[in-house]
Amino acid sequence: MGLIFAAIAGLIAGSVARFFYPGAQEMSWFKTMLLGLGGGFLAGMLGRLTGWYGPGQGAGLVASVLGGMLILWFLGKRSSVT
Repeated sequence: MGLIFAAIAGLIAGSVARFFYPGAQEMSWFKTMLLGLGGGFLAGMLGRLTGWYGPGQGAGLVASVLGGMLILWFLGKRSSVT
């Protein structure tokens, strides 16, 4: 049940990140879900490094969306270099 909840939360966070990030991103639903999950993971790691989150504490929706937007920014910078 936890995996299903994580997939749904990732899909929501990824969708919101894509909505607020400027420009069009061509992604499938699965990639959007992975974007949200990756954003939550990145936000959790950065939050633990800065002391905002304790061990075992996950990032919230807003932090996951911001993490997803950071991933989109990084992917955009990476593709513009080539």
